[in-house]
Amino acid sequence: MACLTAARAAGLPLATSLDLAQAAADVVVHRPGTSVCSTEDLAVHLGSFADTALSAEDLARRIGRDREAGLRIVLTNGCFDVLHRGHTRYLNQAKQLGDVLVVALNDDDGVRRLKGPDRPINALADRAGVIAALSCVDYVTVFATDTPIPLIEALRPDIYAKGGDYSAQMLEETPVVEAFGGTVRILDYVPERSTTAVVQKIRTSAEPAAEGAP
Repeated sequence: MACLTAARAAGLPLATSLDLAQAAADVVVHRPGTSVCSTEDLAVHLGSFADTALSAEDLARRIGRDREAGLRIVLTNGCFDVLHRGHTRYLNQAKQLGDVLVVALNDDDGVRRLKGPDRPINALADRAGVIAALSCVDYVTVFATDTPIPLIEALRPDIYAKGGDYSAQMLEETPVVEAFGGTVRILDYVPERSTTAVVQKIRTSAEPAAEGAP
């Protein structure tokens, strides 16, 4: 009610004021006991709905606040070029491992190094926007290195999650995570669900039309 009143007093439309009041209520009900929502709390909460990747500095600030609140941080990474069921199942499983899910995306140059010169299909801004829109994802960030090890060392997540087509022993990241007391978790693999397969199917289905075109 205080947020609603303040918004109306500032001249905001009723619908906008109600949205802000609801956001403030969301902040409060997710905390134990009696709490209040400060202006900074509200700004951070609303910022979590942004469809862009966070800078390293902004992400570090938010993770710092979450960790002070006793929340468990889960980090995963990948290209997430053409989103499919395997991705969404995996990300939902990752979120269930803790309280805050951070998804780190390979930048476009990194995707090309991993997948070849004709990838990514979707540029970084589009990939970040799609991943950020998922309800299970709290923060999206980007890394330009060949592995996410520098990011892992900076964030020190409680849990580092990867898809089931890996094993912990295969990952260069495992000793880094375990060195600061974190845990590596390998999640379920959804067979026959991959971006490469989706892209190949699209290209194959488009070939007859291309050949018959004038």
